Amino acid sequence: MLSVSKMEDVLQKSFIAGLERLIARADLLDSINVFPVADGDTGRNLSLSLTPLHNIGKPEEKLVHELLLSARGNSGNIASQFFSSFCAAGNVSELADCAKEGAVKAWQAVSNPRPGTMLSVFDALADVLPREINPDRKTVDTIIGSLEKAVHETYEQLPRLKEAGVVDAGALGIYIFFEGFFHTLANLPDDCRPVTKTFKNRLKISSSFQEETESGYCVDFVVKAPNYPPDVLKIITGDQENVIIIPEGDFYKIHLHTGDKEKVRDQISGLGNVIKWEDDNLASQVREFRQSNTAQAFHIMTDAAGSLTNQDAKQYGFTLLNSYLTIGEKCLPETYFHPEELYKAMKKGIKVSTSQASVYERHQFYQSVVERFEKVLYLCVGSVFTGNYQAALQWKKEHDPQDKLLIMDTGAASGRLATIALAAVRKLSETNDMKSAVVFARKAISTCEEYIFLDKLQYLAAGGRLSKTSAFFGEMLNMKPVISPLPEGAKKVGTAKNQEDQVKFALAKLDASIKDDAHALIMLEYSDNKNWVEGTVKKLVTTHYPQAEIIMQPLSLTSGAHMGPGTWGIAFLPEGTTQ
Repeated sequence: MLSVSKMEDVLQKSFIAGLERLIARADLLDSINVFPVADGDTGRNLSLSLTPLHNIGKPEEKLVHELLLSARGNSGNIASQFFSSFCAAGNVSELADCAKEGAVKAWQAVSNPRPGTMLSVFDALADVLPREINPDRKTVDTIIGSLEKAVHETYEQLPRLKEAGVVDAGALGIYIFFEGFFHTLANLPDDCRPVTKTFKNRLKISSSFQEETESGYCVDFVVKAPNYPPDVLKIITGDQENVIIIPEGDFYKIHLHTGDKEKVRDQISGLGNVIKWEDDNLASQVREFRQSNTAQAFHIMTDAAGSLTNQDAKQYGFTLLNSYLTIGEKCLPETYFHPEELYKAMKKGIKVSTSQASVYERHQFYQSVVERFEKVLYLCVGSVFTGNYQAALQWKKEHDPQDKLLIMDTGAASGRLATIALAAVRKLSETNDMKSAVVFARKAISTCEEYIFLDKLQYLAAGGRLSKTSAFFGEMLNMKPVISPLPEGAKKVGTAKNQEDQVKFALAKLDASIKDDAHALIMLEYSDNKNWVEGTVKKLVTTHYPQAEIIMQPLSLTSGAHMGPGTWGIAFLPEGTTQ
């Protein structure tokens, strides 16, 4: 029998395991997200909204406030209301009451609540969870069985889902969370069934399904309005759609769909201080969802340490494995941050750091992709930079008897990794032949080059990657290093005095490897200097290489956190796949 303190520790680990199992399957949830709008963002929104659960040991009031601030989308805002109660459980004996309270709050948060969504899964949990829970295999199987039934029933409950041939993405996301949660609580973390088997034939959208055209914006904001009751907010938002209003002290978290976001913002600003504002263009999201590539049997996964974004992954149909970025007290998967948030913080001297995802989360990613695809090529960030390569090899040894996961140490990071991965993804899409993609990737690894240009040395010194003395004298002499991420590590390959010298250096390296008429793939990376890179560097490179494909990418935030504002880079593949 576990002591009270150890049981509380296991409970906290269970919350984190549920979250990490969910994050690893965000792509799957996005791929079947058709209700209430086919905008393909339920996985992202749920993951982002529940990320505060990583800090489950924080004081309850602070954690609830973080859930309020982080909630995104219909799914995220509803889930945050449930978990604001459920995470208050200090021990397993309190889970049942907290689940019942959370389910009530989740239903109350929605202006037009519907069964057949995650609300039904919350109800199922509240009904099945015993007050005196014994977290053993039999109890867990009973709980998970009830949640599984609720998810299956969503297909029948909502005509939109039946038309698409899938279960509800939000309901499935909550099921995935609780599968990880309860199996960890019972000390059976590796006993979860593959989601693709549990919900077989309900995880791919029917070819006959037609997405409805959408317009307007999906808006999430937090306003501090101490002098106004909820009824005033309801009047202002009354003519909007999918409205969720969540009061918390002097704050209100509001989610809605609107055709005029500026009008809404003006009205809300008149009530108080808008603390946070996020909006997504629904028409763009639906269009991207319609064009997303998820049908292939073969798949590529890579690390977000390469300069690639979630939008790239969705557009080209590959999986990104995130590292974590911490800015002050805020910690998220790196691609969940807006780049400007990082660089503004660094300029203000706010402490930033990076860390790897937990071993459990990385294992969940590997498991998720081999469940969904026949063969997966993992183009891994260089083993000299992180432990991801060794972690993947160890998982494969223990869990991949069918040899479905191919692991390649690229020796690369930042733009070099991004260029290799993007070109390989295009090759696989073009040929649908994994052997050809593997051969191509090996060739790309041997020929791709990258040069990164730093503006200030203080950030390398702050992260311990350069002595403060060296940084001081480097700044005094106005010498800026040029870095190239190589299999043996990040190597200094030159210096430049200013941006003009940096551009000359870059053009000289291009000239040494690429012919003027070559159909090369050239990637330009920017930090907080997109306008300069696009307006100056890209114009010069385009003039010199008119036949090349030149793309602009934000520098990976892992790199940005170490190299700082003003950094830019260039990566290129002389024989890239450019179509």
